[in-house]
Amino acid sequence: QVQFVESGGGLVQPGGSLKLSCVASGFTFSNRVMGWARQVPGKELEWLGHVYRDFTTYYSESVRGRFTISRDNTKNMVFLQMDNLKPEDTGVYYCAPETDAGNSRPGNYWGQGTQVTVSS
Repeated sequence: QVQFVESGGGLVQPGGSLKLSCVASGFTFSNRVMGWARQVPGKELEWLGHVYRDFTTYYSESVRGRFTISRDNTKNMVFLQMDNLKPEDTGVYYCAPETDAGNSRPGNYWGQGTQVTVSS
């Protein structure tokens, strides 16, 4: 069974930083392009970016320059370093294969996500 377990979310003030982690299992992790998406209340699911098998990355315009995605294939993990956080970043964050980037809502096999709240 494919599984994803996200962690690292919490409450942070605007301008602060947070690092999210995701542990994946049930498939050959190193063969997949992995990324992150978020669900902000009142908005559609947004694909934030991904890290390719050669460790190069892509980011959406909304987070480019503030967020950094990385991966550790020896641990089946993908990370999201979030800097200069804004209140608009508040939402539930999920990790997923890039093949799911077009999803309008979290996939049924996705993890529970981790809540990030940016508030002053």
